[in-house]
Amino acid sequence: MQATPAINRRRRERWFYISMSIAAVITVFAGFAPSYYLRPYFNTTPLMPLLHLHGLVFTSWLLLFLVQTTLVAAHRTDIHRRLGILGGVIAALMIVIGPTTAVIRASQGATPVPGVSPLSFLVIPLGDMFVFAILVGTAFYYRRRADVHKRLMLLATISILAAAIARLPFAIMQAGPPAFFGITDVFVVACVLYDLITLKRVHRATALAGLLIIASQPLRLMIGGTHAWLAFATWLTHFAR
Repeated sequence: MQATPAINRRRRERWFYISMSIAAVITVFAGFAPSYYLRPYFNTTPLMPLLHLHGLVFTSWLLLFLVQTTLVAAHRTDIHRRLGILGGVIAALMIVIGPTTAVIRASQGATPVPGVSPLSFLVIPLGDMFVFAILVGTAFYYRRRADVHKRLMLLATISILAAAIARLPFAIMQAGPPAFFGITDVFVVACVLYDLITLKRVHRATALAGLLIIASQPLRLMIGGTHAWLAFATWLTHFAR
């Protein structure tokens, strides 16, 4: 019996979300392999406990996102909903631990982009977490609207990929924020293309969330070099010393 258009659409949806979650996991692993996941093979210097906590919490989010998309594909939405509580807890921890780690690392003079001061760079991870908080908070608010919820959760996950992408061992990464933001935006474009192919239009959640992610990028770069931001970043890092 030939599959109906509705069945084909659900199949495409399952494969798209699983594929995107796998791509996010691979990207993060590749970016942080030398400094975290495979650190013993690259660097024997121990990491501070906060960085281990940061890595554990953010990795938990990515793995849970993969599990959640797989559960939906397997029609186990009952387990998916129960695990949603855990997702909310992890997201809340990320929103606290992410900015805290970024501020402490900036106070230590750490920056993954050569030539960019830690205080200027601080606007990027803080901006990532601000966008993530908006998207994931809205996704939980619309948890009963599956079409909105799943798109916002995916785009919330995409919004935090820049840190891993910036650390990928590619020559293009030497270009700094334009390179790693540009590659992050490829994930956003994939979401837009998926909507166009399956819906023949861009879903409002995809459009608004994607616009928030992309628009925040040049805005952060502009803010990061201002005297007001540098003064604010100096004030923040003062408490981490």
